[in-house]
Amino acid sequence: MNPVMVALDVRTAEEAVRLAKKVIDHVGAFKVGLGLLHGPGPGVIGALSDLGRPVFADAKLHDIPSQVERAAQRLGEHGARWVTAHISGTRSMLEAAVAGLSDGAGGGAVGILGVSVLTSLDSADLASVGIASSPGKLVSRMARVAADAGCEGVVCSPKELGVVAEVAPNLVKVTPGIRPSGSSDDDQSRVSTPEDALRRGATYLVIGRPITRAPDPAAAAAEIAEQISRLDG
Repeated sequence: MNPVMVALDVRTAEEAVRLAKKVIDHVGAFKVGLGLLHGPGPGVIGALSDLGRPVFADAKLHDIPSQVERAAQRLGEHGARWVTAHISGTRSMLEAAVAGLSDGAGGGAVGILGVSVLTSLDSADLASVGIASSPGKLVSRMARVAADAGCEGVVCSPKELGVVAEVAPNLVKVTPGIRPSGSSDDDQSRVSTPEDALRRGATYLVIGRPITRAPDPAAAAAEIAEQISRLDG
């Protein structure tokens, strides 16, 4: 599968579908975030799934286990292939998410992705909320929790791919903060190019603005896909 998950961070379901159709030949999956899930609603998942690519519902669930289980179940019913939940919610919450998503999907191939440390955060940000650990050490501990809870994978920055591979080698590694050479970092703190992230061991790459805000999204996605394909040559 093409490792690019394009982040469709737009306002309406119609915009998301139009954009998805433009880039579909050059990406492996569609990611919908909180804006779409809380705006048009989770029905957008089915509309995108109908185009023939799996959908990653980046819901970042974090609540008591019973609420998270219900939410994951509903997202599974709408056709989400992956759903995110914060690892900081603890193992019991993640286990509830895993169970709910599987139930909602009717036992199909679905998986929870545990969110570790957001790529917009650095050590100073963590310290400001009383977390003395570095991002790397924190992600290492979180990856173990995600694996023990039955998550399919983790979401981590390119900088922490190595520590995840060390402590939980079987986890899928989904990497935001991907910026092709020459792109702006925007609001990301821990970033990498697509090629570097894949060399470090990323399974999937979340790429949004470098594609979706390009003058020609299809051309931008095609260029990234071409750069990635050279790694296999």
